[in-house]
Amino acid sequence: MNVFAVLREAVTITIFVFSMMVLVDWLNVRSRGGMTTALRGRKWREYVLSSFLGSTPGCLGAFMNVSMYVHGLIGFGALVGGMIATSGDEAYVMLSLFPRTALILFGELFIAGIVFGAISDWIAARLKITPCQECQLQQVHPQAVEEFHLNRVRQNLFHPSGARVVFLSVLLAFLIVAILGVVGPKTWNWMRVTLVVLLALGALLALSGSEHYLRIHLIGHILKKHMVRVFLWTFGALIVMSFLPSPEVVRSFIQGHVWMIFLFAGLIGIIPESGPHMIFVMMYAHGLIPFSVLFVSSFVQDGHGMLPLLAVSVRDSLRVKALNFVFGLAVGGVLYALGF
Repeated sequence: MNVFAVLREAVTITIFVFSMMVLVDWLNVRSRGGMTTALRGRKWREYVLSSFLGSTPGCLGAFMNVSMYVHGLIGFGALVGGMIATSGDEAYVMLSLFPRTALILFGELFIAGIVFGAISDWIAARLKITPCQECQLQQVHPQAVEEFHLNRVRQNLFHPSGARVVFLSVLLAFLIVAILGVVGPKTWNWMRVTLVVLLALGALLALSGSEHYLRIHLIGHILKKHMVRVFLWTFGALIVMSFLPSPEVVRSFIQGHVWMIFLFAGLIGIIPESGPHMIFVMMYAHGLIPFSVLFVSSFVQDGHGMLPLLAVSVRDSLRVKALNFVFGLAVGGVLYALGF
């Protein structure tokens, strides 16, 4: 096992995830005002928009779906559909490892969220499942949604806070090692260009954002809450992969025990946490499992998007997980039978 190679790959993936999360977080904050209004309306609109929010990388869309649900703005089926479409932080990792397949997977999960959201409402009507009572969850703070101001950029550039200096230094270090090829692709290809552009955009957002946005969103949420976890789980999954037998032996075992692997992927997906599912992402990236197993893992799991609902209604959380588990195994089995 080459520990340095494993560490380099883990750092590369973490930097890629970090840069994408900064951009996605900014887009979510900027569009916060319009999402609430857009979610109101007919059932089909609930299914489409909750699945769309769920299919955006990370857990912010899932958190918003939970918030809309507990405030009575979307129904139970839309919540189920949104969680089906959610892949948690693993979505960023998949985009960095196999972007084309990842986008296809997200599209399929988006469609599945709409279809099974409607089916879930049909089931809920017969089981008389009603939305939980309204409560308050953490919202995006109004002061985080701000326009771009050149004066603020000048202020932040010439009179930065200590936190901004540290954060920009980290981004600058990431940018330099990416440009030099210390991490990421060693040659200039589309992935290296994308990584450099994303990091440059992240630096611009960090430079132009308010102190609130910097401390709460970029440092408090992305850096502290996500990045350490993403790196540790990615590094751990790669270490586990390095100790596995040869790919031929693993493929042979999986082909002989495919339904066990399906069940395991579904059961791991029940865990309301980003990270444990990373092993299936890495196994697929190394050609050790078929697409259908990755689909089941992504279908059932929702990162830690379910955690806010657990704090409100354990019963509803269990209902969502149970439906996603059954639906995921059923669809995954069909995909495997079709040769995927």
